[in-house]
Amino acid sequence: MKRLVLLVAALLALTAQTPPSAPTRHLVYRFGYNTDVANSGNGTGTTTIDILGTAPDGGVMMSGTDFWWNTARPRATNTCEVYPNGGVSCTQAPYAISPMQLTLFPLLARKWFSGLAAGPTSTWTHNYEIKAAIIPGATGFAGKLTTWKCTFSLTGKGAIAGSEHLILVHQTGTMEQQGGTYLKATEKADVAYDPMEKVPAYVNEVRTHFPQRNVNNYDTIQVKLQTISPRYQ
Repeated sequence: MKRLVLLVAALLALTAQTPPSAPTRHLVYRFGYNTDVANSGNGTGTTTIDILGTAPDGGVMMSGTDFWWNTARPRATNTCEVYPNGGVSCTQAPYAISPMQLTLFPLLARKWFSGLAAGPTSTWTHNYEIKAAIIPGATGFAGKLTTWKCTFSLTGKGAIAGSEHLILVHQTGTMEQQGGTYLKATEKADVAYDPMEKVPAYVNEVRTHFPQRNVNNYDTIQVKLQTISPRYQ
């Protein structure tokens, strides 16, 4: 009995020394899925993203939770590793990523907007992979753990008139499923990037799916930054 008590005490002490890590940054985006971003209405809601710190291999751990308008509870939280060039790996069950997280996670990668260092009208590219179970709606196809090869081209369009410091970035890209039925998607987006906070402040994206299986073979995703903490230092 004494030995058991000592073992429990040791485990409690170890737990006290290694508490769960708190988010290093907390962001809330309002979204519109196949509708304009708004405070209420079908297809709207909020996505909360917590940046959880650096992984041993240099990526950054992020979790995302969607809360759809007029629902009682948020969706399950998805946790993925995001690499500096935009690559995403969701290796924690259920290995999932939502349409809004699929849009935002790569844009929150450390080097996604690195091309702007050469000037606000520069052009650059990213080649990376997404490993995730993309939930229905994010690609138009049923979700299962899949690897997607992604190629994106970005062009800075300079300062956005009327804003204090936002820069407009146009980006186009493709997603190609590796293995399986070789599904594809093309993406086009306008991004308002905040170089002071180093995050996208607004995104308007269209994701078109191939092969076409119905007349509406595309998704539109709009996200708008609502709150961020702490502010970038």
